[in-house]
Amino acid sequence: MARITYGLVGLVALSTAINMVSAHEGGHGDAQFKMPGDADYEKPTVELTDFKPSTIKAPFLEQFTSSWSERWTPSEATKESNAEGEVFSYVGAWNVEEPTVYPGMKGDQGLVVKTAAAHHAISASLPEVVDNKDKTLVVQYEVKAQNGLECGGAYMKLLTDSPDGIKFKEFSNDTPYTIMFGPDKCGATNKVHFIFRHKNPLTGAVEEKHLTAAPRAKLDSLSNLYTLIVKPDQTFDIKINNESVSTGTLLTSFTPSVNPPKEIEDPKDSKPSDWVDEAKIVDVTATKPAEWDEDAPMRIVDEKATKPSDWLEDEQNEIPDPEAVKPEDWDDEEDGDWIPVSVPNSKCQNVSGCGKWVRPTISNPAYKGKWTAPLIDNPVYKGVWAPRKIANPDFFEDLAPSNFDKIGAVGFEIWTMQNDILFDNIYIGHSTEDAEKLAEESWKIKFDAEKKQEEKARPEAPEVKAEKSFKEDPIGVSIRELKEFIEIAREDPMLAMNSRPIVVSVLAGVVGVSFGLFLIILGLMSGASAESNNVGKAKKTDAVTADDKEEKETKSSKGKSKEESAARKRTTAAASAGKSDDE
Repeated sequence: MARITYGLVGLVALSTAINMVSAHEGGHGDAQFKMPGDADYEKPTVELTDFKPSTIKAPFLEQFTSSWSERWTPSEATKESNAEGEVFSYVGAWNVEEPTVYPGMKGDQGLVVKTAAAHHAISASLPEVVDNKDKTLVVQYEVKAQNGLECGGAYMKLLTDSPDGIKFKEFSNDTPYTIMFGPDKCGATNKVHFIFRHKNPLTGAVEEKHLTAAPRAKLDSLSNLYTLIVKPDQTFDIKINNESVSTGTLLTSFTPSVNPPKEIEDPKDSKPSDWVDEAKIVDVTATKPAEWDEDAPMRIVDEKATKPSDWLEDEQNEIPDPEAVKPEDWDDEEDGDWIPVSVPNSKCQNVSGCGKWVRPTISNPAYKGKWTAPLIDNPVYKGVWAPRKIANPDFFEDLAPSNFDKIGAVGFEIWTMQNDILFDNIYIGHSTEDAEKLAEESWKIKFDAEKKQEEKARPEAPEVKAEKSFKEDPIGVSIRELKEFIEIAREDPMLAMNSRPIVVSVLAGVVGVSFGLFLIILGLMSGASAESNNVGKAKKTDAVTADDKEEKETKSSKGKSKEESAARKRTTAAASAGKSDDE
């Protein structure tokens, strides 16, 4: 019966708590109380801006609006791996769609890699061929790795214009390109590629020039902006999210170098047979000094050392565990003599040492080791030999490699383990101002909105601040206790009541008022009859009688018994709560 009553009081208390919290937070009596973790709990949303196509004019500006499939052609080529003799097809699917992770604008679409663990290739022709002679080249686009990117490429290729035209359906890794730019990540590789192909003016051979110190890529579920700027003075600047991450020149920051050396080593020259390239030789005239003792030990006993006064020679550093007990199933005949495990000797913890004391050793001042003859300068040394230099027959000098081969198309030719990589807002032109303006009206707005969504989705760290006492803020403390009580009660009502006794007391008091009024009414109604029944049993004197003493002792004993019983219940409940927490 007591359990049923306790459960009813708890149920009423929990219901009262929910209504009180709802009322405190501005809710209505009939409003549903929702908290994080509820199935219908909705996270705060971020207001998104409507996408508007840019009015910027450029040789190539792609925002993947309507009719994108008329401009972009998926490749139908195959890709052969010469190392393993395998042939791969570009089977990766493409689509233009809005992002599914942290959308930054309403109605904004991008080109999306749809197939995981596949080769992808797609390209589009430029409305006009880009000739960068004596101009600034700006390449900019967005990469949004919605599922992250553990292994794969997200770089872009600017395809070289050809008199025969570019065969888009045959676009592959063998298709000539002028510049390759963008992020690439797999295993230990994590960098932003900047590769340009340069033609040797003497032989006509084309060679790839790789940025020597490529910056690290930034790839996550947010839209990251990649920008490459190459100026006519041969300097370049790579930016990620409008911040410069790598600068240099086309003439000195690439491997192999654009221009070959003026002189090279003569391949026909060889080192003469009598060439001496040993700078030092052993002094054959040197002899070991008479006082040199090769047998002297490196270390000797310190004869000046004395035993510390607190050294305990009669004690050992480890002793048998005095609390160890021989197992009941130990058989001396089969298992051998039982020996308790050793434990550190507590007597040796705060002293210099235990056991037999021996003098320590020190470095021997007379030690010199094995004698060897010293080295002296070689009188016939001629220096380090190197082949003589001759003029490089293949030397040329191109001081303007920024005059790249003409660009006729743009394409993505990648392999990736993750899908849903989104590309958007591709700009290829000559204006840094237009590229910055495009970033401001597209990427910047999206990036800010995406960051807000990411922050809201991230679990908030609990704010650490000094909590006010009940005396300082009775309402605030009561509401906080009620919230914590409700959170615990969702999982374990009994634990909530045991861990928040103050809340239970307050709620019980609130509930008790109603019960108290009911009991008062009952008491008033039955008071008259009770009084009449007790009149005959009333004492005729105020003096203490033997019956009074016995009754008082009996009540005291019962009260003490109830207190002890309640204390045991509280102890048991606390232990149960602690066990639940540990489990």
